[in-house]
Amino acid sequence: MRMTVIGTGYLGATHAACMAELGHEVLGVDVDESKISRLSSGEVPFFEPGLPEVLERNIQAGRLDFTTDYARAADFATVHFIGVGTPQQRGSYAADTRYVEAVIDDLVPQLTGDHVIFGKSTVPVGTAAALQERADALSKPDTTVEIAWNPEFLREGYAVKDTIEPDRIVLGTCGVDSRAEAIAREIYAIPLARETPFLVTNLQTAELVKVSANAFLATKISFINAVSEVCEIVGADVTQLADAIGHDDRIGRKFLGAGLGFGGGCLPKDIRAFMARAGELGADQALAFLREVDAINMRRRQRVVDLAREELGSLIGRRITVLGAAFKPNSDDVRDSPALAVAGQLSLAGAAVRVYDPEAMDNARRVFPTLDYATSLDDALTGAELVILATEWQQFREMDPAHAGELVQDRLLIDGRNVLTTEAWQAAGWRLRALGRG
Repeated sequence: MRMTVIGTGYLGATHAACMAELGHEVLGVDVDESKISRLSSGEVPFFEPGLPEVLERNIQAGRLDFTTDYARAADFATVHFIGVGTPQQRGSYAADTRYVEAVIDDLVPQLTGDHVIFGKSTVPVGTAAALQERADALSKPDTTVEIAWNPEFLREGYAVKDTIEPDRIVLGTCGVDSRAEAIAREIYAIPLARETPFLVTNLQTAELVKVSANAFLATKISFINAVSEVCEIVGADVTQLADAIGHDDRIGRKFLGAGLGFGGGCLPKDIRAFMARAGELGADQALAFLREVDAINMRRRQRVVDLAREELGSLIGRRITVLGAAFKPNSDDVRDSPALAVAGQLSLAGAAVRVYDPEAMDNARRVFPTLDYATSLDDALTGAELVILATEWQQFREMDPAHAGELVQDRLLIDGRNVLTTEAWQAAGWRLRALGRG
């Protein structure tokens, strides 16, 4: 099929490249000329394993191109995907949907014939119905535009696999005389042939699926972090506790990793937007618990700073190395990063903070230009009085405690992700502190 993908940030660029990988002819659209220029030359503007190869392969095959021209997009296809951002509004928990609305305003007046627009962006429930009204008002005579919602479930670091081999496909339609389901089945013919579950719902249900999934995952993470606070007080080990309850198949072990908590561009803003929308609908009490989920998550960052104070006393002038800047491994995304938040708080407390991350250094510098950035892991460790593991990159998990001990001034480490083998580090003479482990 021929299709456009409007918005070429993390979601849109990945979706465009992967739709081309599935054999479709795809035109990516964005108002950012520099971004379009980089993508057109085969350069991915962010770090995502496997995506550069998919992008380059499909550009060379002639299945993928990029433009800033909405008129070209309107002529190119009758199927369109919206993949623009919905950031948190300034001074509010609510999601900012103006970029989604702008797509309708810019594209629909230029369309002729019958078109289907699939929303991929995470939006407040009710947005799709409002966009349908907006599209109906802007459509030319004898032109029809159907809005459907096809939420994304990408995990940064695994986005290519999650797009080409999704664990489920959800489609929300208007129901009556909808063309979207038949078109979606053609678009996703390859994953559907592998028996990927395909769930067709109304628009409101599809909009709620993504935010509900993120709210559940955030709740699970904050639950184990709340329990870790108790574990520290009584001397219990939260990692062993998580292993024990994770054997219950009703609970499972995934997302029970106690530590610095979640960050990134999705979970924090999505649960806040979910709360805000519930309040607008008069159902604010239904999601009041998410405020505590958010609060628990933010407390983990402060707890790491408190542990540093417990070990060092005054932080003024103390040389502290923070390993990690991205909010998670296999990503260069530093949005709402727990690692950078800890580094920033330590710096504000007077510490001399040095940061190292395998992929996120440039993005981190833009957010915190006043921090010191190391050129390598060894450079980061050299002379440190305290090391804090804040992002669980494999490179950090596999550090040799003996070699690391030769570089630092003091063998003192806070494992903010509970991923190091305590016995091996203690045997090498390190004092190891960890969240939720007494």
